[in-house]
Amino acid sequence: MDHPLTRDTTPAVAAGPAERRRRPVGLPALAYGGDYNPEQWPEEVWEEDVRLMREAGVTMVSVGIFSWALLETAPGEYDFGWLDRLLDLLHAGGIRVDLGTPTVVPPAWFYRRHPEALPVTREGVRLEAGSRGAICHSSPAYQDAAAAITEQLARRYGDHPALAMWHVHNEYGVPVSACYCDTSAEHFRRWLRRRYTDLDELNEAWGTAFWGQRYGAWEEIRPPRLTPTAGNPAQQLDWARFTSDALLDNFRRERDVLHRLSPGIPVTTNFMTALSQCESLDYWAWGREVDIVANDHYLVAEAPRNHINLAMSADLTRSVAGGRPWLLLEHSTGAVNWQPRNLPKQPGEMARNSLTHIARGSDGAMFFQWRASRYGAEKFHSAMLPHAGTDSRIWREVVALGASVGALGSVRDSRVVSDAAVLWDWQSWWAQKLEWRPSVELDARAQADAWYAAAWDRHLTVDFAHPEADLSGYPLVLVPALYLMTGAASRNLRRYVETGGTLAVGHFSGIVDEHDTVHPGPYPGALRDVLGLTVEEFAPLPAGRGIRLTGPGGDLTAASWSEFVVARGADPQWTYADGPTAGHPAVTRHALGGGSAWYVSTRLDEAGLDAVLGRVCADAGLPERALPRDVEVVERVGELGRYLFAVNHSGTDARIPLPGDGMELLTGLLVGGVLDVPAGGVRVVHL
Repeated sequence: MDHPLTRDTTPAVAAGPAERRRRPVGLPALAYGGDYNPEQWPEEVWEEDVRLMREAGVTMVSVGIFSWALLETAPGEYDFGWLDRLLDLLHAGGIRVDLGTPTVVPPAWFYRRHPEALPVTREGVRLEAGSRGAICHSSPAYQDAAAAITEQLARRYGDHPALAMWHVHNEYGVPVSACYCDTSAEHFRRWLRRRYTDLDELNEAWGTAFWGQRYGAWEEIRPPRLTPTAGNPAQQLDWARFTSDALLDNFRRERDVLHRLSPGIPVTTNFMTALSQCESLDYWAWGREVDIVANDHYLVAEAPRNHINLAMSADLTRSVAGGRPWLLLEHSTGAVNWQPRNLPKQPGEMARNSLTHIARGSDGAMFFQWRASRYGAEKFHSAMLPHAGTDSRIWREVVALGASVGALGSVRDSRVVSDAAVLWDWQSWWAQKLEWRPSVELDARAQADAWYAAAWDRHLTVDFAHPEADLSGYPLVLVPALYLMTGAASRNLRRYVETGGTLAVGHFSGIVDEHDTVHPGPYPGALRDVLGLTVEEFAPLPAGRGIRLTGPGGDLTAASWSEFVVARGADPQWTYADGPTAGHPAVTRHALGGGSAWYVSTRLDEAGLDAVLGRVCADAGLPERALPRDVEVVERVGELGRYLFAVNHSGTDARIPLPGDGMELLTGLLVGGVLDVPAGGVRVVHL
């Protein structure tokens, strides 16, 4: 079945060339390598680096991301000699280059000239330079300087034979996204004038009649700086949208320079789609603007079963890419340096992480970084070439992984086969996180994590989709948390169910519109008809208080939240057995047209969520998969055939059924009928 993945992926801005390039130029295999910062080392080390890269199977490195101060040593004075020599050396060694525009860290001379370009916090504190990302993205001085260095790089290296792709900036939104200075305030007002036809429309959208906040002139509007108590939520939501757009405008500005002066070379920037790592960008919008969607992912080392979050990030990145192959541009060989306790990866874990990303759509595995730094803030961050050198476990695993990635070259350009969709909207998340919600335990991200984990444990491969996307190809759509829902999204979900789809919705969804205004009528306004119920009142539970549900196959356990649900066409499946909502429906199913819509009005524990999802999957016609726990099986399909990835995250050998015969690419063995996957191992079968 062909599955639509997200809303329309047609680029909003022409790429310059007739078609956008969606893969690195001149790279016939999967990408393997990492950030290379040779400016930290004397030049005599560079030749050794290239020799070791070839030994490790490196095919591409990212260069120049933090090099602005070395490239433009004073305003308008450039030194490209070292970069010329480096790119020529890499080209001679057969290493392709992802060349960065170094605009994430302006030079010290820039800040001396333009201190106003430093960002201001919501509390009114101006941050200093000396780290990275200290940028007011509304600053004209920054915008001009960033475009100028980008143009110099494009003119000099736009047709260099080593150049595979351009890498704009670095991890937009991390660590600073919003700036609350007066320049940003003026930029915000210009953005609002484009969004609203006049002040009357803005006042209506923001509900400024409440607390006497009505505006009589555009100049009266300021950023949502620190206020005595909760600020206007609609204003804060628009500010979040503006912040994402302001950063995106700067990306487009650099991208368009590169497209004009370096035609045919794809342009990307590195996202951080893991929901715990970057919250400030609407990646549905950003995904339409890059030529290649690229992502950075770092495990939360102490989190139990953190491989599930890894899979979730990969699935979300693939979905932002519209289902096309994407590129893992950074992850770690071992420990990072910024978590409270930076645990090393266990033997084999680096390979599992890398190959899981490839299984879920990445056309490569790149790291931060190639050679471990001896100084600076990230000197204790792991690298492909660690401080311990080549006589180390990490180096041996890097070389072995390079061989494995090299053996998977035919996987390139294939697409992942999915079973279901999960709806996610960054703007809804922003809205739900604002002050004064009915409970501090209403956490959209935690709810999405829990529902994704439940689907993962049922061995479902999921796409993520925007609420207004075409969902017609999916037998099952899950909506863990969608507090904000537009009218278009509401109609979309009703159409999906009426035409035969199975929908499952989590609590506190469909409550407000795009302005954070409560939909008229009883809750859940935007979903009331499709779910066949109303909610008379929310009933959050005290901290630590559990609640019991009774229904088919036994009782379920929930916590933190309940609702006074009234069925109005829906059939109760489980009922609250105790607590303030005892006797009311807790989980319902509503038959509508050719499909059904389920509602889960509380936060179920892992076992309860699995029980409900089992019923929902059966309703959708999805079969049970008899696979061991913590073994994931994902399929990619392309012109050269089908590729089945089996990743065993458990400590026990596993045996899984195969849908046919094939060649196991990592061992070269012929297999058929069943596939043995060793504990902690990975197998890839070309069927």
